[in-house]
Amino acid sequence: MYRLTKMTRLRSLLVGGAVIVVLASATTLALASRRISAEQAAYSAPSNGRCTPVTLNVSAVLPGTTLAVSPLPDSYDASARTQISLLGAPASAIAGVRVSGSQTGSHSGRLLAYSQGDGASFVASKPFQPGETVTVHGTVKVHSRRQRFAFHFVIAHEDPIDYAAASTTVSHDYNEMQHFASRPELEPPVLAVTQTSSLTDAGDMFAAPYAGPGPSGPMVFEEDGNLVWFHPLPKGTEATNLQVQQLGGQPVLTWWQGRIPPQGFGQGEEIIDNSAYQEIGHVHAGNGYLADLHEFHITPQGTAVLTVFNPIGCDISSLGGPRGGAVTDSLFQEIDLKTGLVRREWTSLDHVPLSDSYSSPTTANTIWPFDYFHLNSIDQQANGTTLLSARNTSAMYELNTITGQVLTRIGGKQSNVTLTAGAATAYQHDANVLPNGTISVFDNGGVPKVHAQSRGVVLAVNVQAKTDKLLAEYDHPSPALAAGSQGNVQILENGDVFIGWGAEPYFSEFSASGQLLYDAHLHGSYQSYRTYRFPWTGSPSEPPAIAATSTSGGPTVYASWNGDTRTASWRVLGGPNAQQLTPVASAPRNGFETAVAVPAAEAYVAVQALGTAGEVLGTSRTISG
Repeated sequence: MYRLTKMTRLRSLLVGGAVIVVLASATTLALASRRISAEQAAYSAPSNGRCTPVTLNVSAVLPGTTLAVSPLPDSYDASARTQISLLGAPASAIAGVRVSGSQTGSHSGRLLAYSQGDGASFVASKPFQPGETVTVHGTVKVHSRRQRFAFHFVIAHEDPIDYAAASTTVSHDYNEMQHFASRPELEPPVLAVTQTSSLTDAGDMFAAPYAGPGPSGPMVFEEDGNLVWFHPLPKGTEATNLQVQQLGGQPVLTWWQGRIPPQGFGQGEEIIDNSAYQEIGHVHAGNGYLADLHEFHITPQGTAVLTVFNPIGCDISSLGGPRGGAVTDSLFQEIDLKTGLVRREWTSLDHVPLSDSYSSPTTANTIWPFDYFHLNSIDQQANGTTLLSARNTSAMYELNTITGQVLTRIGGKQSNVTLTAGAATAYQHDANVLPNGTISVFDNGGVPKVHAQSRGVVLAVNVQAKTDKLLAEYDHPSPALAAGSQGNVQILENGDVFIGWGAEPYFSEFSASGQLLYDAHLHGSYQSYRTYRFPWTGSPSEPPAIAATSTSGGPTVYASWNGDTRTASWRVLGGPNAQQLTPVASAPRNGFETAVAVPAAEAYVAVQALGTAGEVLGTSRTISG
């Protein structure tokens, strides 16, 4: 759920009183009642262990209505704590919602409206039971009449996989980390910059290093490698996907944080900070899930789109796997930020067959489920389509956003388009539709290795001609990088192409024509799921930090301000006591931490951060000199 600090919580407004409904005719209702009864009689829960529907890729829109619902009708992978999402009509048009489970009976609950005014979720007062069939009835006003609806779904058996951290340990290498006298607890990774150019786009770099000897956490740094901001996280907590987004017309920092089990997905939450690095929001996945690390987008409509990975029990013997096996279902949810309600939920098991995977089910079990899809990017478009990327099918999918149905498969075993020379991707990540309609993708190429090295590509997909053409590709010149996982491609404002190389700890900026303009990497064993470049102004709410050391020639004062982007110079104040401080030295800002030599010993010192016009931006605490 999303919550804003120091803001009044939104309260649900309950609309009382009776609603007078004008029915079109008694004949219409009688026919609808007979149809619903027939559907119920024909439907039965599947045998234990089934996780895929009889018919794949059906529409989420209920016949005769404008309602797109989730869980998907006749699906078998719903959560025991699922909401029943009814999207596509005002909450006031939805009435008489009745929900019952084949084992748990009738469920009371509340119909809660979305803040966008286009639907509501029925939130049951108690969970459902695994394996039971849930039946939903209700009516929705369609034009001037009431239309009855009914649908069914089955609750999945959750697979309680082992979430213990990986057994491998990383040695604490002092030289892989930066160290600061004024902020000794930070210890971000060392950055090596190997290529620079005056032609690069403006902005700082945004990463979330992990898997190194130091703490994990979101990190911002300048083009020259100097740190801007680092937020170290507790041991066992990782971060991914740090980026700048817009919320309420203001730039914010967003990132995922949580734990990453060995099975290769995330279990955590999305964090939102303002430009003062104050936490102003958490976004949680709905329906009893934890948010996955792969994707998080804030939309102009006040919603957020995020990924979820959901391991469930499944009989996969038809594919050569065990009858008592498990499958990792890939989901995405659209969350109403003001209410935390799930507006939309899409699951891979309902739309893409297990046989489309390039992963093997034969060794899958309940500890290592068959991760057949592995959703890693979601790009919703204003034209009513959504582009997905799935690593383990080596395919991208264009969906009808409202119905959830796959319209076009790009690549993989059942591609709807012909892949021209060089256009095929393998185990790719981060597919995005560009303003001109082309698609940027990070093409990993393995593991197992399909291409000699990873690359960023731009593709032109012609749905009418059913072709997929390679327009541009960007390879790391030296060393050749083969990223087995992760990675992203970002098209910058000036047309440059910025690439984060994922499991390979590099990040590069190319001109549109392919010239390498900038290249850097994290030292040692670190990696970052994605790396971006954005313009950013940080103004921390905390004061600058200070430390001092004494030498025979006078003290040296160390000044830093974690996250600040405005400081041009530092001024040292000194005096006989904390109440009598005057300027004694100054120096231009020199990276994250600036060392300022003080001519003579001072009993007490403090530092002031100065802007480009000499204005005081912040003052540190006073310490003994």
